[in-house]
Amino acid sequence: MTYPNDGFPELERQECLRLLAKAPVGHIVHTRRALPAVLPVNFSLDTDGAVLLCTSAASGMVRANRRRGGRLEADEVDAAAHSGRSAVVTGTATIVTDPAGHDRPARTRPRPWAPWPDPVLVRIEPELVTGRELIGGRTLYGVGISAS
Repeated sequence: MTYPNDGFPELERQECLRLLAKAPVGHIVHTRRALPAVLPVNFSLDTDGAVLLCTSAASGMVRANRRRGGRLEADEVDAAAHSGRSAVVTGTATIVTDPAGHDRPARTRPRPWAPWPDPVLVRIEPELVTGRELIGGRTLYGVGISAS
């Protein structure tokens, strides 16, 4: 574990993937009208750590991001203790067109929360996996922060 200048420890890749595997919801970052846009999504991890999510073919995310960068972030937070962990997967987002890609085992296939007309499976290859641990009780600018 390394400690960057802000003092919050970086998580190792495998710890990030464990956090992502159990997170019920994440936030997908994509481009909309040349600006970053963020959407809450449910997702799953494929066996190689790639992020899988299911959405509508008509969604702005799909229209704007054919073979472009994708980023998904998920958190585990204890608000009372002011602590938690955050993990991010960054990579190329692609639409899965291979029919075999849609027939994944139930443990790796994302289950949409809403019924989509014309559903599309999106895959983000894990080119960069990063994370941080947020530790409660830290001091910020000489002022103690506690979980009180």
